[in-house]
Amino acid sequence: MTQHSQTHSHAHGTLHELDATEVHELLRSRRAVLIDVREPGEFEAERIPGALLFPLSGFDPHCLPLTGGKRLVFQCGTGRRSSQAARLVLASGLAEATHLAGGISAWKRAGLTVTRVDPATGQLRMGRL
Repeated sequence: MTQHSQTHSHAHGTLHELDATEVHELLRSRRAVLIDVREPGEFEAERIPGALLFPLSGFDPHCLPLTGGKRLVFQCGTGRRSSQAARLVLASGLAEATHLAGGISAWKRAGLTVTRVDPATGQLRMGRL
């Protein structure tokens, strides 16, 4: 982990917080699967490319995809809901969980690509803000 990472020990396991550049590198090197825990409308309007939607409102850690040894990284808008999802995963019995500190907001501040719907046309657009 780099100086940007934070690790917190909890009663059920270890919670890792990664910054946007660390998560981007994990995704780029295909060492992680990104799980977006926002609601469907938020996901449809704007998302990190490749993220899978598992809304926190109906979140069940036992329904997460098998990742073939890849790290699961949880993400939301600001980091609050993804931290909650990671804690639910720890409580379900996994020893470690990871989330994107600052969520998609931090991702955009880092200048990384998002996919969003163009409100004028309804078409998907990829780019940096």
